[in-house]
Amino acid sequence: MGTRAPGHDDHWGHGDSPIPSEPNDMVGGEPRGSHTSRDGDGCLGTGAGDAEESDGDGDGDGDGDSDQGEVTGPSAEAGATQKKRKKRNKKKSKKKGKTAVSVQQSSPPRVPLTALFPSGNYPEGEVQSYQATARMTAAEHRYNARQHWEDDGFLNDYRKAAEIHRQTRRWVQETAKPGDTLHDLAAGIEDSVRALLDNAGLEPGDGLKSGMGFPTGLCLNHQVAHYTPNPGQKPVVLQQQDVLTVDFGVHINGWILDSAFTMAFDPTYDKLLAAVKDATNTGVKTAGIDVRISDVSAAIQEVMESYEVEIRGKTYRVKAVRNLTGHNIKQWHIHGGKSIPFVKNRDQTKMEEGEVFAIETFGSTGRGYIVDDVGVYGYGLHHNAPLNVPVSLSSAKRLHKTIRENFGTIVFCRRYLERLGVERYLAGMNHLVQQGVVEEYVPLMDIKGSYSAQFEHTFLLRETHKEILSRGDDY
Repeated sequence: MGTRAPGHDDHWGHGDSPIPSEPNDMVGGEPRGSHTSRDGDGCLGTGAGDAEESDGDGDGDGDGDSDQGEVTGPSAEAGATQKKRKKRNKKKSKKKGKTAVSVQQSSPPRVPLTALFPSGNYPEGEVQSYQATARMTAAEHRYNARQHWEDDGFLNDYRKAAEIHRQTRRWVQETAKPGDTLHDLAAGIEDSVRALLDNAGLEPGDGLKSGMGFPTGLCLNHQVAHYTPNPGQKPVVLQQQDVLTVDFGVHINGWILDSAFTMAFDPTYDKLLAAVKDATNTGVKTAGIDVRISDVSAAIQEVMESYEVEIRGKTYRVKAVRNLTGHNIKQWHIHGGKSIPFVKNRDQTKMEEGEVFAIETFGSTGRGYIVDDVGVYGYGLHHNAPLNVPVSLSSAKRLHKTIRENFGTIVFCRRYLERLGVERYLAGMNHLVQQGVVEEYVPLMDIKGSYSAQFEHTFLLRETHKEILSRGDDY
């Protein structure tokens, strides 16, 4: 890196040598001392490296005879300069060798960490796994699972389902009359819902996008819940003295809008309907974040059982049905795990922000206690059912595949299967029920001769308010 030392030609080859004082100082036309450069006894020519090789002792002074003349002037200075540069270069090479060795901390520590860890990555501490210690409480887990309500898409889907319910039930209230069959009424409701959804649900997977939330319930008089007309049954015709309860749901992406109402053609039953409607509205009004379910139940019972109804000269106290409940709703699960009875209880479970509830109340002039009726209402795939079910019947396997592709865990009925073109399914369905893959639901009734009514709303508990999604100008 230093500048190269000039050669002897640069200094002596162009007449720059001293002029001899006597003629005999010239030997063969050469200046005195010139032969030393040829014989290798001088330090002229190739610089410091050659000088060290010529004298053998590495001191660069040379061992030539004194009578040969002492080399002075620029060439001597150049040799000395090159010698110093050579030594400096050797020192630098030693420094380069030291940098290859890893830097270690001094004692006491004075070396900055940036020198010890030039990459900027420092050692990780000891890692110990947790031992069954929850990082989040159960309440926090539940809260995080309910953050869907902050999604605009979720709210918009629910509001759409609610509007479909309102428009469909308005048609029922305006057109249903004595002489209509329950089968035609159910088909009209379901066709309306699918048309408003713009989804016929006939292709695999379409029914999972949107459709009926559960089979349309059409209950008369002492039938309290879960009756729907099945194919092949004798037609049931509406009568003037009947009390008709209509319960149907609309789902979009697995979120179910659940709402029900009761209508009668005879004003005799107006007090019964008013009692149950008032009880439902009381339950909705009482519900809220951190409200205990027991408080909601007590309020419902107090209001409902304050009513009396006179039917054909006999007075009946309206009773809250003891063994039916309202419920919360989760995606794909119409019953989400929390139940809201209509009678006083000690359940200290609280309602929580972000939860969707269906507050429904059932009032009866009978015992206020339901039992199973004959027949089948519908079927539902168990939530924890495996994809590959251990069944031996090939028809059951095909039916299981149809259920998963079209309903998932949404409750369905026989009408829905036949609408998809499924034939001879009863043996396969019974096998799935026996194996615990599918759950069967039956109609529920109070004593014959009694009358019952139901009203129901779906609402969402938001941070600052609750939104009664299914509310309409009718109820």
